[in-house]
Amino acid sequence: MEDIKAYIETGILELYVLGDVTPDEKLQVEEMAKKHPAVKAELDEIERSLELYARENAVEPSEALRDRVMGSILTNLADDNNFPEKPQHLNHKVVELTARKENNFYKYAFAASLALLIASTIALVNTYSRLKNSNDQLVAIQLQNQHFSNRVNLMDKELTIFRDPSFKLLKLQGTAKTPASVVTLAFSPVKQKVIIDMGNVKLPENDKDHQYQLWALVGGKPVDLGVFDAKTDSTGMKEMKSIALADAFAVTLEPKGGSVNPTMDQMVVLGKF
Repeated sequence: MEDIKAYIETGILELYVLGDVTPDEKLQVEEMAKKHPAVKAELDEIERSLELYARENAVEPSEALRDRVMGSILTNLADDNNFPEKPQHLNHKVVELTARKENNFYKYAFAASLALLIASTIALVNTYSRLKNSNDQLVAIQLQNQHFSNRVNLMDKELTIFRDPSFKLLKLQGTAKTPASVVTLAFSPVKQKVIIDMGNVKLPENDKDHQYQLWALVGGKPVDLGVFDAKTDSTGMKEMKSIALADAFAVTLEPKGGSVNPTMDQMVVLGKF
């Protein structure tokens, strides 16, 4: 098993995939791949990695560069045909053999470096993906905690109002215009506060050009207490304008921003103590 691992680590498989091996080395790699599944698996993985790397980093050469390269190849071929082949001497073979060994060393080193670069790139991408997923999960947890904190604060505020004996709860019932409508509010004459329970508001949802307006009836005269919107997802407690005395409360549908006087035929709820 160690011999197979050592064989794989020589870099010969990368050179095979790159097509930079001798016929004997090519035959040897193919024989090893047939005999050893580990060699075959490593060979397939190198081919997939190099194919992915080549596809992601492919650059289309310009037309001018392609013409220059083709012209250079044709020129070199012509030069080779014009000069006769020089005779080979024995001492040249010795030099060529030495150069061949040195070239093989650099080729192996290059192939190993390329394989290391590809492996490092894949590892970096995987690490980045894991970090991004962890960051997304952290953001989701933070948002969930913030939502929970807001909900707890809202409940504390509601409990404070319900436990305060100075507050009186009043349910405004729907008129003939909208009989199913309901608005619940808390009124404290001592603290001069009027608070609407938005979570229990049951009114038709207003459009962008209109808003609901709360009125206090004091001695038979309407007093503006501010406007609000009715939405299906409304929550929380909305504090309106201050007032110390009120005989009754009513809500009308008015143009956005409110009106100076209530539109009586647009009254949707009414209630008194």
